Amino acid sequence: MRDAVDVKDGVIVVERVEAGVIPERSFAAKREALGEVQWREVLERSGWKSFADIRKALDARNPKVLEPGVYPVILEPQAVADLLSFFTFSFDARSAEEGRSPFSAPGGKTKVGEKIFDERINVYSDPWHPELPGSQSAQAGLPAQKIVLVRNGVLENLIYSRFWAKQKGKEPTPGPVNSIMESSQPPVSIDDMIKSMDRGLLLGRFWYIRGVDPRTALQTGLTRDGIWYIEKGKIQYPVKNFRFNQSIMQLLAPGNVDMIGKPERVGSSEGQGGSAALLPALKVKEFHFSSQSEAV
Repeated sequence: MRDAVDVKDGVIVVERVEAGVIPERSFAAKREALGEVQWREVLERSGWKSFADIRKALDARNPKVLEPGVYPVILEPQAVADLLSFFTFSFDARSAEEGRSPFSAPGGKTKVGEKIFDERINVYSDPWHPELPGSQSAQAGLPAQKIVLVRNGVLENLIYSRFWAKQKGKEPTPGPVNSIMESSQPPVSIDDMIKSMDRGLLLGRFWYIRGVDPRTALQTGLTRDGIWYIEKGKIQYPVKNFRFNQSIMQLLAPGNVDMIGKPERVGSSEGQGGSAALLPALKVKEFHFSSQSEAV
């Protein structure tokens, strides 16, 4: 027996069918009847991601146990959003200059001008981005403008509030109003990331994320909604959930980022609809899991 996913009267249903049998109204039957091009058009119009999520949930049953530790991982855009959707709002100049930030340097200085991320990484806010239009009004009513925070891995700007800008004799920063991360090189698909991985994990989502150390951007939280073990370029089986303890600075540091995908519009699982961002999938060499979890 196997599971067949279908739509009946506008409701997504899962049916148990004999192995090798293609139900009359199943995905496979519709795909064969329509042809590949028309089939993709139908999926895009009908919210195909719902079907993919159901398939993923079914495949994630009966996970195996792996020991916690440091693993190479592929983070889907949703997982990246759970970690980074508010990332542009963490570039606070006052925190950096007072020594309370990962962007702080000794003597009340900052790391502006230093290469602290992978050289392909660019982070910015743009109120006029066609895929992620933001508010035209930034902090304290300032007219929003495009602001580049990280360019090719180099910290280019920090965010000055009206108060701190006045204290330091600077102009307040007209943003950010959204979060966008993209690579300066051609993006890599998740399929190609999987094919390139010898051994590692595919992660789709996190939750219960909490800050631990603001000076290193260390976060802790739980994986959820499925993890998959990859070996020799193929997904092998689902894995039981973990608790992680991971520094965002180490995650994005030079030497740790292997591949970067195409940015997608996603929002944090805990953002309650207010954290839309354009973020890519990431393949990284090290991600730190501290213990196993009974989360589902």
